[in-house]
Amino acid sequence: MSIQQTIWSLDDECELPLSSLSSEHELEDLLADNIKLLSEDWLIIGRQVRTRYGGIIDLLCVDASGNPVVIELKKGMTPREVTAQALDYASCVEEMDENKLAEICLNYSGKPLSAKYQEQFGAALEESNDDVHVRTVIVATDMDGSTERIIQYLQGFGIDINVLFFRVFQHQGKRLLSRAWMFEPDQEVQPKGNLPISWNGEYYFSYGVDGQRSWEDAVQYGFVSAGGGSWHTGTMRNLSSGDRIWVNIPHVGYVGVGTVTEEMKPAGKTRIQIDGRDIPFFDLSLKAGYHKDLPPEKEEYIVKVKWEKTVPEKDAVSEYGFFGNQNTVCRPKNDKWEFTIKRLKELWNIKN
Repeated sequence: MSIQQTIWSLDDECELPLSSLSSEHELEDLLADNIKLLSEDWLIIGRQVRTRYGGIIDLLCVDASGNPVVIELKKGMTPREVTAQALDYASCVEEMDENKLAEICLNYSGKPLSAKYQEQFGAALEESNDDVHVRTVIVATDMDGSTERIIQYLQGFGIDINVLFFRVFQHQGKRLLSRAWMFEPDQEVQPKGNLPISWNGEYYFSYGVDGQRSWEDAVQYGFVSAGGGSWHTGTMRNLSSGDRIWVNIPHVGYVGVGTVTEEMKPAGKTRIQIDGRDIPFFDLSLKAGYHKDLPPEKEEYIVKVKWEKTVPEKDAVSEYGFFGNQNTVCRPKNDKWEFTIKRLKELWNIKN
């Protein structure tokens, strides 16, 4: 059964009446201008994108991890029709390489994908994202029961497909838009059964040395960090004491592995023990600024680490086939991650 949406006026003590869109393209126009209605972590790179097989994707985005997001509006089609079409488009997008996505973005916005990504997320786009999967979103007023069961079934096999339900309401001469997701958009799609998708329990950490932080500091004082906004710091919440992290400096290479000893804290509330004394983080002799003067929503967060192995930046390890990802922290589930860890253990003489 589709998610039911109502808006209740507390002052008038009544339910607001339903309204409608002025045209079937109005919602597409609205989303194209305000993609934050769907997610703050998505960047539109194309509209009415033609696939190699002749289909036309309503909106094509990339998320903060560099993964494509296919957005399809129902526009009068039956739910089953639009679901099949969205999956067809997703399969086409999965075949697109980075150059094709960059071309689509340039044609749509007049700017390179790397520049648009930097504007949106305040970070450099990795040249290669090795953990790519396509997300599919259907935007509709409703779904029949059988179609919803199909979507749930597909999610059970690891296919990242979701539905955004919307309603338009009338209030004092104005139209209001309400929306609700079929599944929570940030939840990880977990496949059923014994499909060959697993995580080895070890975390990837992207440590950006962009002038705001220093790898030498991290090694000397035993920590990793990120800052500049919730997207950069949010994934650090996945780390708990005892977790093992492998640290990669983007565009440089892997520089260390260690075990988390304390969960994330704001830098201003972090204390580092030196010679038996707890020293406030910003009282340390630091080589970088760590967003010290930024407001709380953009402040630096620290995760304390006991290092097993570290190397200087100049000795960072970067080889063809190594795993890379846009997120600060992630739990990779692919062969490249297994290869990366196995190779680093060999190079650094680390035992299991």
